[in-house]
Amino acid sequence: MPVIDYYYYGGSPFTYLGHRAFLDMAARHDATVNFKPVKLFELWALSGAVPPAKRPPVRQRYRRLELQRISEARSLQINLNPKHFPVDMSHADRAVIALVEAGHDPSGYMERVFSGVWVEDADLSDRDTIAGKLADSGFDADAILEAAEGPAVAGIYDGNTREAIAADAVGVPAYVLNGEVYWGQDRVEYLERALASGRPPFRAQ
Repeated sequence: MPVIDYYYYGGSPFTYLGHRAFLDMAARHDATVNFKPVKLFELWALSGAVPPAKRPPVRQRYRRLELQRISEARSLQINLNPKHFPVDMSHADRAVIALVEAGHDPSGYMERVFSGVWVEDADLSDRDTIAGKLADSGFDADAILEAAEGPAVAGIYDGNTREAIAADAVGVPAYVLNGEVYWGQDRVEYLERALASGRPPFRAQ
C-alpha cells in the first residue's frame, strides 16, 4: 500500500482547493495519507518565497486569476478577499496533529477549517472558532485542543516542518511519495500517474 506524506498549511487557498481532489485520488489508489501541518514561513525562508502582499503586483494579480480558475474547475466557492487573512493557523493546524495522534481521521475537520477561511470569513486563529469546527466534525473539542496546546504536539509540528524542508517542499500543499516531492494542487495528476505506474521515484540530480 503506497504512503503519501501530505504537508500543508491551513490558511493556504491552494491547499483548500486541492484538498478533496487529492484525497479522492489517494483513495482510488488505496494510499495511506499522513497529514502533516507545517510552519509555512520556515519553508518559504529557504525556498525564496514571500507572502502574497509582498509579491510584485503582476504576481498578485495572476494569483487571483489562478484562484478563480481552480475554484471553477473544482466546483468550490472562494472569497478572494477573506476578512481574516493572513491569519495565524497554528492552533487550527496543531489540532490536526492532535487528532492524528488520537487515531482520528482529520480530513473532514480540515475541510471545515479551509472553508472557514476561504468561504465563511471565519477567524481560524480564534480558539472558540476552532472548537466549533472540531465539534461540528464530531470530536471532543476540549480534549483535542488541550492536546494540541501541549509540548508533544508542538514537537511533532516542528518535526513536520523539518521533514518538509528535507524533502525539498518549496511550499504547500506538498505531497511526498517514496521521497519524491510534488508541490502544488496542480501536481495531483502527476502524483496519480506515479501511483498508477508504480515507477521508481525521480531524483533531482
